[in-house]
Amino acid sequence: MVKISLIVAGCLAIVLTLLPLVRRTEWWVRLGDFPRVQIALGALGVLGGYLYVEPIDAVAEYVFGGALIASVLYQVASMLPYTPLYPKQVMPSARVKDDAVCSLMVANVLMTNRETSKLLAAIAEHDPMLVLAVETSEWWKTQLDALAPRYPYCVPHAIDNTYGMVLYSKLELINPQIEFLVQDDIPSIHTRVKLESGDEFELHCVHPRPPFPTEDDKSTERDAELLLVGKRVKASPCASIVAGDLNDVAWSRTTTMFQKISGLLDPRIGRGFFNTFHASYPFIRFPLDHVFHSHHFRLISLKRLAHFGSDHFPVFITLSYEPEIKHTQDKPEAADHEERQEAEAKIEEAEARN
Repeated sequence: MVKISLIVAGCLAIVLTLLPLVRRTEWWVRLGDFPRVQIALGALGVLGGYLYVEPIDAVAEYVFGGALIASVLYQVASMLPYTPLYPKQVMPSARVKDDAVCSLMVANVLMTNRETSKLLAAIAEHDPMLVLAVETSEWWKTQLDALAPRYPYCVPHAIDNTYGMVLYSKLELINPQIEFLVQDDIPSIHTRVKLESGDEFELHCVHPRPPFPTEDDKSTERDAELLLVGKRVKASPCASIVAGDLNDVAWSRTTTMFQKISGLLDPRIGRGFFNTFHASYPFIRFPLDHVFHSHHFRLISLKRLAHFGSDHFPVFITLSYEPEIKHTQDKPEAADHEERQEAEAKIEEAEARN
């Protein structure tokens, strides 16, 4: 019975490893993108348990063991860039000019969460220049308006469908726009931000709907929104930051394609996972909240902040605008012809579905 259980668990780990290689958008296929750490640990546990229960002495058992080892190696290779063992994609700031610094907090508040005091205390403690709050209902917008005296610029779109979004800023916002890129109930915020130095950058705030039975049956709309933003960033000559709860993990094909198309950098590469969801379950955590930026910026600090009652941890990042030394940071590999075609196909499919 133990052996059969181990075989079933091992086959599940192998299948979940193979699923992300299938270029389909059904939610149950894309599910394999998320739990890479859990799959790797599970496969190792099954392999160790199987060797303990019974020595491998048949061809089928060698194949099974080899598949488990291959699964572990594949998962580790996928996650390796998000560890300190990998070269950093974003370099530390070479010089800090106070007027060229931008700090941003991204917080998925969880619409039903009522522990506002903890989030407000975290904002007061870390004092970010920009605060992006997602899942903001009208109730949450009312609570967060306590920030108004310190954050004179605000772009609100509070709605009660778990996809509301509010941006608060100490820095001047130029021509802020609320757009619905793919679905008419999923907003995104796009604005130019003026640093105290007078330099400007474009900020894109997104929170697409995830592929899940209670949300979307496919990842099509999520993927299309990210790729549309990536194309917009690529077409712009300005410095750019893209931030939000992307409902996708850092190592997925979609997020990798987004980076290739946009040319944006990921400050987590070479530093760590910075898992933000689920805040209440340590063994089920993934990096869902992201901040990507163009080569114009270098990193001062990046941290995951304390739990404040939401199912997400907030992310806090401080960047230094240093465009004159952009060539010291390698851009992601550019999307090839096949990847660009795939991106266009995803966008067209999303438009047809909506």
